[in-house]
Amino acid sequence: MSGERAPGSPAVRDSGALATAVSWLFVPASRPDRFAGAVGSGADAVVIDLEDAVAPGDKDRARAQLREGWPSDAGVPVVVRVNAAGTPQYAADLAVCRTLGPAAVVLPKTESAEQVRAAAEAAGTPVLPLVESARGLVELAGIAAAPGAVRLLFGSVDLALDLGVSDDAALDTARADLVRWSVVAGLPAPVDGVTTAVREPETVAAAAARGRAWGFGGKLCVHPAQVPPVHAAFAPTEEELRWARRVLAADAGGPDTGGAALVDGEMIDRPVVERARRTVRAARRPGVASGSRG
Repeated sequence: MSGERAPGSPAVRDSGALATAVSWLFVPASRPDRFAGAVGSGADAVVIDLEDAVAPGDKDRARAQLREGWPSDAGVPVVVRVNAAGTPQYAADLAVCRTLGPAAVVLPKTESAEQVRAAAEAAGTPVLPLVESARGLVELAGIAAAPGAVRLLFGSVDLALDLGVSDDAALDTARADLVRWSVVAGLPAPVDGVTTAVREPETVAAAAARGRAWGFGGKLCVHPAQVPPVHAAFAPTEEELRWARRVLAADAGGPDTGGAALVDGEMIDRPVVERARRTVRAARRPGVASGSRG
């Protein structure tokens, strides 16, 4: 499928708070008693899960609990992960979403642009395609460009299973693909997959920092304790901020009479200035404690 944008489409799609959310916290749809805690956890977005977090025999009850406990007054985007296209629960999940009006639906095992389009139409909401299979990777160009898609999510655990790999480094080419096709389609930076180590903040922080280095803009979380280390990992360090401010100051002053401006021995050209601007913007994001990584 072609990854070309539709004529007249914006360079970067406007998806509001979904575009800038860094931490995405999962909570089971079958546990409405946890909805308020998830919303108040400090996470940038909450993902109420009708798929993996709900046992096969509990799907109907979970949908009823979702309707009854829906956090309509949440101060952060609330999205719903439905069951995958082609499953017996898929249509009923989308019907509930159409009634509740979440900020978006997370579509697991997304493998085609048509799946994205159909889900967006049925739910009446934007779609966050969760790419977690080899076929999804092959179809990334079309998925990213599909009408209704607002940001890509990476299902790293399921993808590792599908590919038969146990080393996370084997997924780096997939990470590069998600970042590359997000840029081509004008989407925000994609969201990296979960880290299953719930009580190891150092492990979570290291994984988040690695995702940031690969070009991701956020990370999926499975426990509220993972939210602070994820925020810290995606926040600029004091050293990065000092560098960015020096670059912007040099750019504002213009090149000196000896030629192009230099900062720390680096020539200040347009890409360097833009990187500095992005660093400063990231530090201004609500809830970010800049320099928290030293």
